[in-house]
Order: sequence, then C-alpha cells, then structure tokens
Amino acid sequence: MKKLLILTTSTGEGHNQAANSLKEEFSNFDYEIIKYDFFYNSSKFINKVVVSGYEVSATKTPTIYGFFYHLTNFKYMNNILAPCFKIIDKNLAKYINTIKPDIIIATHPLAINILSRLKKNNSITVPVISIITDFEAHYTYISKNIDCYITGSKSTNSSLISKGIDETKVFDYGIPVRSAFYQIYEEIVTTRDCDYFTILLMSGSMGLSAIYSVIKELVKNPRKLRLIVVCGKNQHLKNKLTKHFSHDIPNKKIHILGYSDTVSELMDASDIIISKPGGLTVTESIRKQLPLVIPFVIPGQESQNTQFLINENCAIKLRHISDVNTIVNDLMDNPSKVLSMRKNLKRLGSNYSMEKIVALADNLIKNNN
Repeated sequence: MKKLLILTTSTGEGHNQAANSLKEEFSNFDYEIIKYDFFYNSSKFINKVVVSGYEVSATKTPTIYGFFYHLTNFKYMNNILAPCFKIIDKNLAKYINTIKPDIIIATHPLAINILSRLKKNNSITVPVISIITDFEAHYTYISKNIDCYITGSKSTNSSLISKGIDETKVFDYGIPVRSAFYQIYEEIVTTRDCDYFTILLMSGSMGLSAIYSVIKELVKNPRKLRLIVVCGKNQHLKNKLTKHFSHDIPNKKIHILGYSDTVSELMDASDIIISKPGGLTVTESIRKQLPLVIPFVIPGQESQNTQFLINENCAIKLRHISDVNTIVNDLMDNPSKVLSMRKNLKRLGSNYSMEKIVALADNLIKNNN
C-alpha cells in the first residue's frame, strides 16, 4: 500500500478542507493516508502566532493583512522566511523520515516554503505536490524543488510559469473539493421553488459578520427571495441573524444555518451565491456552475480571486453593499446573464479531476522508485 502524507495547517479552513478532500479521494485508490498539521505538531508557539495572527488580521484588520500579503509577495520571500521556521524544518524532516511516505501533498504555501528547503538540502527525497488554493500564486509557493503544482485555472498556470516554474510541472486539475461537488443533484434542481429566486449566502468558515449587512439590504427587496444563510462556525453571527430575521417578512423565506456539510445540495437548490471569494468556495461554485456575487473581500488573495472571476465573466463584485438589490433584480430580470455566467463556470471547471491528481501522484511515485 502506498503512503500519502498530506500537510496542512489552520490559517483559514480552506487548506484543511482541501486536505480532507484529498484524503477522501485517495482512500479509494489503495493509499494509506496521514493528514498532518505541520505547524501544530512541530511548534505550538509558532502555530499559535501564525494561526492566531491570521485570524485576527484577516477578520479584524483586513487592510493590514492585505498590506503584508502584498509586501511578502516577491521573489526572495522564501529565503527571508527560512530563519523563522528553522525548528519546523528540523522537526518536519525528522517526522517525514520516520514515517517514510511515498509522496507528500501540501495544501499550504508555508509547507512548500519548508519542503523546498528540505529537498534542496537533501533532508528528504520524497516527491512533493503543491496545491495552489487560490487563483494567483503568492511567491511563497514558488520553488523549483517542488515536483508538481495543482492549480484551479490556466491563468494560475501562466502565473506560475511567469515566476519561473517549468510548464511541465503545472496542471489545472482544480483545487480539491469533496466528491459531492462533482455531481449535480438533478432532483434538487428540478424541484426548486421557481416562484422564489434562491440566494445562498456564505460567510466563510469564520463567519464574517459583514454578511449581516447584505441580508439587511435583501429583506428590503419587495420581490420573492429565498435566502439560505450558512454562518460557518460563528455562533454569535447565527444568533444575531436569528434574532433579527426569524419573524415573518413579506415575500421572503429565510433559512439560517450554522456549519453545514450539505453545501453541495444547497448550491444545487440556489440560483446564485453571495460570498467572499475564498479559493475553496470559488471552486465549489465552479463545479456547481453557480454564479457569484461578491459583496466583500479580504485584501490579498481574495482580491486576486475576485479579479480572476470578473475577467472570466463568472462573478459580479459589489461596489457598495447597498447595490445588492440592483444586481439581484437585474439577474432575475435577465436570466440570460445567469446562463452566460453558468456556461463560463462550466468551461473553467472542464479539466477539474480528482482522479487526475491521483494518477499524477501514482506517476511521481513510480518515477521516484
């Protein structure tokens, strides 16, 4: 049995979701799978600093987060970070050489930062696949020592190539998402309540509270809207929304959910999604051909994701939250616009395949033996 080590960490839930999706898929192909949080298990202190720093900056001071994202997005970033993670390098190399995986897949750029040094120094000889979990590759991902890159688009491939990665190493097989997103539940689509325009609202894994402002605008819309709100792990947000929107509102059906593992089915029941553009949510929407309306972004990778989607005519970015009803009404009155966005999303996801990722891993293992 082949052994796969998946490296992830908890700066945002997207990296862990991608890791879980890989674990789900590879378990069907005679692999022993180990999912490993390389920060938490190597240094509790660094884990606390990095994870807590991300959560605070991304949710409380997003402008500062965006500033540091762009400040660190340059060619020699990996060299500068090396001294910060010396203890992680040592502990991770020891762990890898103890469990002896046949292949490593990393879903986080800082894992690539570390693995690149370990391969360069011959501390490990295991093939490494990097998953780019957004649609523009930050320089932290960039290393000629990495064997292959999995991306979400040909545009991301071009970004990697422009930064010095060999084109034979990049594959637009899609950011890994659960197998449920690779099928359309036709029975849900065909039984949708056509009297109501259904909007899925996703607030992100941390439940960004700005979604409250969006709903406050939508309930002013006199037209028939069904709002399905997924609050993530933010119980405070769920309680707030329940308190303010659980009463009867004319022409509105509002469903307020916490964390949900049925997002795939909810997408099939929806006409559009309103969400911040995290890489995993965008990929799920691509697989479900569900047009996006983007009311807010965390500066940095989400700004780049937004620009990518706009360029591909798959999403609409709100200039102001107060514009949401104008956009929604326009989409309701012009279904051809929704259809055009759906076709573009289908085109974007045409090469996505979890099976191709497995086949790539098989080939790397074979060539390394």
